[in-house]
Amino acid sequence: MVRIALVSTIILTLAACNQQEPAKPAPAVTESTPVVDYKPEPVQPTPEGRFSAAINAEDFAARLKKLSSDEFEGRKPGTIGERMTTAYIKDQFERIGLKPGIDGSWFQTVPMMQTEMLDPGSVKVDVKGSTSSVSFGIGSDMVVGTLNGSTEVNLENSDIVFAGYGVSTPEWNDYADINVKGKTVIVLVNDPGWGNQDPDLFKGPTLTYYGRWTYKYEEAARQGAAALFIVHETAGAGYPWAVVENGWTGTQLSLPASEDPAPRLETAGWFSEEAATRLFAAAGADFAALKKSADLRGFKPVSLDARLSVKFQNKIDVTSSENVIGYLPGSERPDEAIVYTAHWDHLGRDESLSGDQIYNGAIDNATGVAAIMEIAEAFAQQQPPPQRSVYFAAVTLEESGLLGAQYLVAHSPVAHEKIAANINIDAMHIEGPSRNIMAFGLGQSELDDYISEAAAAQGRVVTGDEEPEKGFFFRSDHVNYARAGVPALYIRDGLDLVDGGEAAGRAASSDYTTNRYHKPADNYDPNWDFRGVISNLEALYAVGRKLADETTYPKWKPGADFSRPEKSAD
Repeated sequence: MVRIALVSTIILTLAACNQQEPAKPAPAVTESTPVVDYKPEPVQPTPEGRFSAAINAEDFAARLKKLSSDEFEGRKPGTIGERMTTAYIKDQFERIGLKPGIDGSWFQTVPMMQTEMLDPGSVKVDVKGSTSSVSFGIGSDMVVGTLNGSTEVNLENSDIVFAGYGVSTPEWNDYADINVKGKTVIVLVNDPGWGNQDPDLFKGPTLTYYGRWTYKYEEAARQGAAALFIVHETAGAGYPWAVVENGWTGTQLSLPASEDPAPRLETAGWFSEEAATRLFAAAGADFAALKKSADLRGFKPVSLDARLSVKFQNKIDVTSSENVIGYLPGSERPDEAIVYTAHWDHLGRDESLSGDQIYNGAIDNATGVAAIMEIAEAFAQQQPPPQRSVYFAAVTLEESGLLGAQYLVAHSPVAHEKIAANINIDAMHIEGPSRNIMAFGLGQSELDDYISEAAAAQGRVVTGDEEPEKGFFFRSDHVNYARAGVPALYIRDGLDLVDGGEAAGRAASSDYTTNRYHKPADNYDPNWDFRGVISNLEALYAVGRKLADETTYPKWKPGADFSRPEKSAD
């Protein structure tokens, strides 16, 4: 088997920081050789039913290959691909020895609203400006849809307002001195700190929650706007236009209003930057100049001399999807827990494509689901067993806005104040071993110290997000736990690769984002080098094992974006 890091060293190092006697190493943990700079032979996935207790590349590859196969049809919620995926996860959890994690069941039913636009090819956004009129179709220019479940949308001659970044806080208000009720608002992606790179504004280049698209739509709805469109640019969004276009194509999924009472817009969408430039020009305005002005303190929203119209119909269905949850009960404090999460869903199949039509989602996020299975296997076999309960949740609807995790946190099997931490695994890049672990949201909580200790035991270091403007800390399921006050850990391999250094790491990361992220090309590769990803799994297991045997609770650090409820157990 391909063994990766000195896991025994990790466990003993972390245990030494504990108040209790160090636990005996689990059967899953044995001595191994450190990573060295060589290219291993391709991993041969373990045959089904012959998995071992150890965290290893063969077992991980087998599960990853299975979950990302065409058999699962892209794992889209509400399809046969979902039923096959959730059945497989449940069977694996049961075989590992987990117990059903939600009221005696493996499945937590998440209510789901499906919104399908009728005849999207005919939908146009028309803008009548003071100098000219322009029209935009769905595709390379814009995307549009409804967020509130309306079957008929008919927005006519709505006044257009440019509201900077669409942020409203006591320190910064892009809606100051203007009433946008019934109007169409256009805003920029990200937040003002990124726009002007001022380290004293918001968090400088690091994206905050106010830069997330979900916040912008909610805030516009709170302000009474009829519609909001975000102007895309790749640098500020962290992904190319194709990701937006693919994400808004086909049936859209959301929680029903009964489960998510946040205000919702009837009309919402995105414009490409080129389309926005043409729209502003039709109103006699300079988009580039207004965009630059939005970065400055004291910015005021600008009413454009233009009106927007759009009309479309939707088919609405209310159905459900499933979170799959298993757990190991704690031996001493079963009412306390740590929670590992990974989303199982992806984008399904697009029959309009020629050639490969299936979004297999090997990296995003078959890697995460295979990872929590590997870690669960190690926990299930370790002796002595964990003192706190350890939950493993494969959640749905992440690609639709982190909705499965949102529902899980709202209907948690464990009280929030009794959850020591959430460890989330999403899109683990497989690029060979690295000298560093990248921790998203570094500086937010004391979990930084836990992962730093685990990395040091492997001879590695922990570094912060290399691309903080992309806001990865706010783009995966753990943010739901963070908003509930539970410290959350989210890591990936760092970019300083053993083979090729940072230049190779950056090239590999860019290649994935450009060519495979949210595209049918995100497929399993039998030639992958699994050494780095297995090192990361061993580190995350070591962190979880320490947390499971502690009596204290990690805290948020001063200046963090989140805090534990006052009724904390720490």
